[in-house]
Amino acid sequence: MSKRVRKAVFPVAGLGTRFLPATKTMAKEMLPVVDKPLIQYAVEEAADAGIEFFIFVTGRGKHVLVEHFDRAFELETLLESRGKTDALGGLRAALPEPGRVVSTRQHNPLGLGHAVWCARGFIEPDEPFAVVLPDDLILSERPVIGQLIEAHAQVGGNVVAAVDVPRDQTNKYGILKVQQDDGRLARADGLVEKPKPADAPSTLSIIGRYVLDGSVMAALGSIGQGAGGEIQLTDGMAATIDAGVPFHGLRYEGTRFDCGDKVGFLQANMAFALDRPDMRDPVAAFMKEMVAGL
Repeated sequence: MSKRVRKAVFPVAGLGTRFLPATKTMAKEMLPVVDKPLIQYAVEEAADAGIEFFIFVTGRGKHVLVEHFDRAFELETLLESRGKTDALGGLRAALPEPGRVVSTRQHNPLGLGHAVWCARGFIEPDEPFAVVLPDDLILSERPVIGQLIEAHAQVGGNVVAAVDVPRDQTNKYGILKVQQDDGRLARADGLVEKPKPADAPSTLSIIGRYVLDGSVMAALGSIGQGAGGEIQLTDGMAATIDAGVPFHGLRYEGTRFDCGDKVGFLQANMAFALDRPDMRDPVAAFMKEMVAGL
């Protein structure tokens, strides 16, 4: 039986250049969707799935991400004195238990695989772990990383969140070489990073949620640089497949928004606002008014 997944890695060292100038002095993971930053959605999803330890892989200027999950005594005192108990409760509820948040640095921008590898000191060699990319925000009834953990308990190895994409977009994603597929869980015997549409082995792509076998860390430390001069996470996972580690893609339940993209970020704000009873009606009325005026 596989060990329980207790730790999640959050690669958050990126510069967020697609959102300049907003991200000139602000971490992109602190961009708010409605009233919570992206990083808080990611941590809450992991916590709701039973994750106990949260490992941030940061870079220069990203200290605010760790501080967001610390106590803000002056603010809490002010809210308490003004009787704003709901706001105070929301702040405190978002905090993991003391000692549950740790961080390490990615000194050089060498890709997602390198960022994950930078967290190796917190992961045991035989310990499965989760990876959550805050840019991928998913609206779902059940946390997607929890769906992956459930699948991992059944099949072991590596399990990634997967979605079918149009063939002409395969060059934007890691694509699975599907071996077996029951419509929900697909077993793969290989991966291809951003293949041309004509060369793509399938249209089943990986998005930013992973539950990985501990052996991926050792693979990332030995594979060297791949596409774009970066250490690719897909190459590390592919190396473990070659070593006999099972690999599956799970078609998760939920709607994904690419918040690393401006349009996707705006779509997420609208979708999450419409999902809230206190905002649904006025936001829906405004959207209808705007569409009618086009």
